[in-house]
Amino acid sequence: QVELVESGGGLVQAGGSLRLSCAASGRTFSSYAMGWFRQAPGKEREFVATVYWSPDITYYADSVKGRFAISRDNAKNTVYLQMNSLKPEDTALYYCAATSRFGGATTPNLYNYWGQGTQVTVSS
Repeated sequence: QVELVESGGGLVQAGGSLRLSCAASGRTFSSYAMGWFRQAPGKEREFVATVYWSPDITYYADSVKGRFAISRDNAKNTVYLQMNSLKPEDTALYYCAATSRFGGATTPNLYNYWGQGTQVTVSS
């Protein structure tokens, strides 16, 4: 069982930056691949980024590639999402997710555990 708690969301102007954090409970954090997803009002939840069990293997949605960076610190049981050059279309509720079975998963149904989400709002 893994519990995930996101933090770091907020209101930022276009072009600004935010760093999201996701703290995980449990002693087996390093055995989970981690992902970030987002959901805007009236839209489906969409993939943003994922990091494998190894911190060096990452994958991004085309819409955020070059602007966002996912990383993990297994010693701190935490995964991060650094978001730069933010755009109004990045506005959404951002979720952290964990999967024990699939590395590089980009669809929500492949993730076992989810946090409650943190709101990111980008003003124009």
